[in-house]
Amino acid sequence: MLNLRTCAAKLRPLTASQTVKTISQHRPAAPRTFQQIRCYSAPVAAEPFLSGTSSNYVEEMYYAWLENPKSVHKSWDIFFRNANAGAAPGTAYQSPPPLSTRLSTLSQAQFLVQAQPNVDKLVEDHLAVQSLIRAYQVRGHHIAKLDPLGISCVNFDDAPVTVSPNVDLAVFKERLRVLTVGGFYGLDESDLDKVFHLPTTTFIGGNESALPLREIIRRLEMAYCQHIGVEFMFINDLEQCQWIRQKFETPGIMQFTSEEKRTLLARLVRSTRFEEFLHRKWSSEKRFGLEGCEVLIPALKTIIDKSSEKGVDYVIMGMPHRGRLNVLANVIRKELEQIFCQFDSKLEAADEGSGDVKYHLGMYHRRINRVTDRNITLSLVANPSHLEAADPVVQGKTKAEQFYCGDTEGKKVMSILLHGDAAFAGQGIVYETFHLSDLPSYTTHGTVHVVVNNQIGFTTDPRMARSSPYPTDVARVVNAPIFHVNADDPEAVVYVCNVAAEWRSTFHKDVVVDLVCYRRNGHNEMDEPMFTQPLMYKQIRKQKPVLQKYAELLISQGVVNQLEYEEEIAKYDKICEEAHARSKDEKILHIKHWLDSPWPGFFTLDGQPRSMTCPSTGLNEEDLTHIGQVASSVPVEDFTIHGGLSRILKTRGEMVKNRTVDWALAEYMAFGSLLKEGIHIRLSGQDVERGTFSHRHHVLHDQNVDKRTCIPMNHLWPNQAPYTVCNSSLSEYGVLGFELGFAMASPNALVLWEAQFGDFHNTAQCIIDQFICPGQAKWVRQNGIVLLLPHGMEGMGPEHSSARPERFLQMCNDDPDVFPKLDDFDVRQLYDCNWIVVNCSTPANFFHVLRRQILLPFRKPLIIFTPKSLLRHPEARSSFDDMLPGTHFLRVIPDGGPAAQSPEQVKRVLFCTGKVYYDLTRERKARQMEADVAITRVEQLSPFPFDLLQQEAEKYPAAELVWCQEEHKNQGYYDYVKPRLRTTIDRAKPVWYAGREPAAAPATGNKKTHLTELQRLLDTAFNLDAFKDLA
Repeated sequence: MLNLRTCAAKLRPLTASQTVKTISQHRPAAPRTFQQIRCYSAPVAAEPFLSGTSSNYVEEMYYAWLENPKSVHKSWDIFFRNANAGAAPGTAYQSPPPLSTRLSTLSQAQFLVQAQPNVDKLVEDHLAVQSLIRAYQVRGHHIAKLDPLGISCVNFDDAPVTVSPNVDLAVFKERLRVLTVGGFYGLDESDLDKVFHLPTTTFIGGNESALPLREIIRRLEMAYCQHIGVEFMFINDLEQCQWIRQKFETPGIMQFTSEEKRTLLARLVRSTRFEEFLHRKWSSEKRFGLEGCEVLIPALKTIIDKSSEKGVDYVIMGMPHRGRLNVLANVIRKELEQIFCQFDSKLEAADEGSGDVKYHLGMYHRRINRVTDRNITLSLVANPSHLEAADPVVQGKTKAEQFYCGDTEGKKVMSILLHGDAAFAGQGIVYETFHLSDLPSYTTHGTVHVVVNNQIGFTTDPRMARSSPYPTDVARVVNAPIFHVNADDPEAVVYVCNVAAEWRSTFHKDVVVDLVCYRRNGHNEMDEPMFTQPLMYKQIRKQKPVLQKYAELLISQGVVNQLEYEEEIAKYDKICEEAHARSKDEKILHIKHWLDSPWPGFFTLDGQPRSMTCPSTGLNEEDLTHIGQVASSVPVEDFTIHGGLSRILKTRGEMVKNRTVDWALAEYMAFGSLLKEGIHIRLSGQDVERGTFSHRHHVLHDQNVDKRTCIPMNHLWPNQAPYTVCNSSLSEYGVLGFELGFAMASPNALVLWEAQFGDFHNTAQCIIDQFICPGQAKWVRQNGIVLLLPHGMEGMGPEHSSARPERFLQMCNDDPDVFPKLDDFDVRQLYDCNWIVVNCSTPANFFHVLRRQILLPFRKPLIIFTPKSLLRHPEARSSFDDMLPGTHFLRVIPDGGPAAQSPEQVKRVLFCTGKVYYDLTRERKARQMEADVAITRVEQLSPFPFDLLQQEAEKYPAAELVWCQEEHKNQGYYDYVKPRLRTTIDRAKPVWYAGREPAAAPATGNKKTHLTELQRLLDTAFNLDAFKDLA
C-alpha cells in the first residue's frame, strides 16, 4: 500500500478542463531510494503559504505524510489529500480548528476529502486504464475487421466495430467485457472525460503524456480494431514489444504519399489484369489463380522493396501453387511469353526431363529494383503439390547463399515463404521448419512468412481444419509476431508488409503476415465451390474486386482520375497481348528456362557436363598420413579430452602408422582431402558430431571448460575450405529438406545428411520422393546431396535394422530388361541415372565414393547404406594401398581367393552386398569351401554394373548364380537385382535366392530368432544341393 501511495501523485486523474502543472523535485540526502513526483492542479499562488522558505517546510511535511499520514497534523493530512484528489485552486487548504475543538467536530473540515476520490481509487482507476490498454494490445485483434467477406469464423466477437470521435460507452460495454477479464475494471461512464497519465507501454499519446479516457479508447480502437490485427504480446522481449507498439499505436503513422498510392494502384492493376487475361485466353485451364487475394503482388513487392532498401540483394522464395504464375510474372518478372506458351498443349517438350506442370515451376532472375535502384536477385524454388514441403528447402538454400557470400547476420540474403491457411495449420513440416529458425547452423536470421488466408482448404471449412483460432498460431512457438490484415484494404496490407520487412531487418527473427482474403473461384478454376460453401460463395459473388474498390477510393481522393486509371489498365493489357503474340512463335518447351538454382561456370553454356570422365579418386601417401595424424590428435593447446576418447585417438594413430584405416578414418580422409581442394563440407543430422555409434568424434569437448570445443578437421591445411558438422534438431523431414536446399546452391560442396538409423528416413519420405529422386527430371535441377543411412540386420529389432533399400532401388530409372550399350560405360551410366545407390563393404571404397561424388563432372544424389557393426569389425579395414593415386571406387569387388584362381572348378557364385559379405566369408572358411564357392560383392547397386557382373558370370561358366542377402525376400535388393542379373547373362541361367523369408516387419525383435534366421540363410547359401529340386 505504501508503494501505491507514493505513486498516487503520478497516477491522479485530471479533468480535461484543469491545468496540469508538474513539480518534480529530488529529495536531497535522504535514505529513500525513490524519487517523489507531486502534481498539483492548482497554481502555487492559489495557496498563499506555498512560497519562500515555507516551501521547504511543506516539502518535509509532504514526504512525512506520504510515508505515514498519521505522522502529521490532521490539517496537513486534509490538505495533502485534497491536493492529490484534484481540489480546485485555493480550496485544498482548510484552516486548522482551535485547539479546544474536539476531534469529533472535524467532520465539516473533512467534507472535502470525502467528496473527492480517495488515493486508493485513483490508483485503481489508473491501473484500470493500464489494464484496458493492455487488453487492447493483447486481444484487440479478436475484434478487428479482418474478414473482407464479413463472415469470419474466428469465434471471438461478432459485434460490428464503429469508430467515431464521440465514443459511446454503451457500445463498448460488451466489447470491453470480452477484451477484459472481469468487465470494465470498475471504470464508469463518468470517467470518460477524465484525463489519465499514459503508461510507458503505449504510444497512443504521440507527443501527449495524458489523454481523456474517451480519446484513449478511440485511439486504441484505431490502432488494434480496424483492418489490422496484431498478435505480439506473447513475445517475451520488452524491446521487441515496444517496437511493435510504436509501429501501430503512434497516431497518424500509417500515412501514404500520393506517389506511393499510385504505385500501389499500378501493382494492383498488374496483379488483377494478369489473372483476367489468363481467364479470357484459357478459361478451361487450371492455373490456380490469385483472384480474391490480388493484393499479394503489391505485398510481396513491398517486402522486397523495403528489404532491398535495408541492404538485401538476394531474396529466395517458396510458395504453393495458388498465385504462382502471377508471382512469376509480376514479382520475379519472368517473361510473359514463357508463361503463356506453357498453356499451349501443342508444344513439344525438350528432351531434358519429364517436366512439371506450370504452377510448380521455379525461376531465377537478377534485375534492378526500380524503387531502390539497386540490383536484386530473386529465386522462386520449384515445388511439388505437397504443400509446405518446400519450406525447409528454401531455408537451406538461403543458409547456403548466406554462407557462400559471408553473410553471417542475414543482411544480404533472406527468404520469403508463402503459405495457404489450411496447410500452414495442418502440415507438421511448418512446425519443424520454424524450429530450425534460431539454431546456430540452420538459422537464416529471420524469414518473412506470408499466409494467403482463403479461409478455406480445398473444400474444408476452417472449423473442421484446425483447433486453433487462427491458422497462424504455430508461429507463436518461436515468438514470431503475427500481423493479420484485411486483404481488401491494400494500404493496410502494404503498411503491414513494410513493418514485417523492417522487423526482419531489425531483429533478424521470423515474422508472419496473415492476408485474410477469399478465393473467388474453387480450389482450381474447374471446381464448383457452391457444393460445400454455398453461403460463403454467395457473398463472394457479390464482393466487389479489391482493384475496383481501391481505384474508386483514389479517384474520390483526387490521387488519380478515371482516365489515368483506365490508361494504366490499357497499358498492361497491351503488354499481355503482345507477349501472347510472341508466345505463338515458341516451338519447344524448355524446362531449363525455369531453373531456380543455376550453377554458372560448372557446366558448358548449353548446360552440358564439361567432360564424361572421372579422374582417379586416390590420394598421395603424404596427404593420407597428414590427415590421419590430425585425426588422431588434438590440434589445440591446453585442451583436455575424455580419457575414453584418448584411447580412440591413440588407436587411430596406430592405424596410421600401420597404413590402415577403419570406417571413421576413411571418412576423415575423404573429407580432409576435399577440404584441401577448396570443397566445403557440411555434415548434418542427429548426433553426427560424435556419431550415433560413437565412432566419428569430429567435435572434441574440453572436459574442464564448458562449451569449449575443437574441430580438428578445420586445422588440416592453411587455406582449406571450412568444415561444418552440426547436430540437428530431432527432425528428419525438415532437416533433410534443409540440407537438400543447401546442396542446391553450389556444386562445389559436399553436403551430407546422416540418419540416426537408416529407417528414420521414412519420416522424410516426402523430400526423397518429391525432390531427391525426380528433382532433375522434373526441374532440370541437379543435386549432389549424400544420404548416409545406417543399415544392417544385427538383432536390434524391426526399427533399427533396415534402411529400406528396396524403396530406393524401386525408384531407380534404369531398365532391368535392357543391357546398356554405352561409351565410357561407368560415367555415362551415372550421368543417365536419377540417383546413385551404394552399399560399401570396405572403408577404402567408402572413401572413394565420397571423393567421386565431387570429382564427377555432374551432380547426382548419392544414397549410401552405411554399416554399424562394421565400424569396429577387425576385418573391415583397408590399406593405404587401396587409396593411393590411380585407385578408384570399385563398383564390383570380385573374389580374390582360391575360387578366382580356378574359376572353372567353382560350383556356385554368391552375389551379395554390404555387411553380409563378412558373415559369408566366415561361414565359407568354417566349411572349407573357398575353392567351391566364389563371393562377389556388388558395391554399387544403382546404376547396375551390368558390364562388370557380366564378366563375373562368364568367369565361372559351371557355377550356379545365387543372390544372397540378410534382408527378407520381399525387402532388400533381390527384386531389383534378379531381373538385371538375368539380363546380364541373357537369361541363360536362373538366379537363385538365399536369405530370409518374406515378412511384414523388417526384422525380428527376438535375438535368438535373429540368429536362427541368419544360420538358415548361411546354410542355404553353402548347401550346394539347395536348389536341385527347383531347377
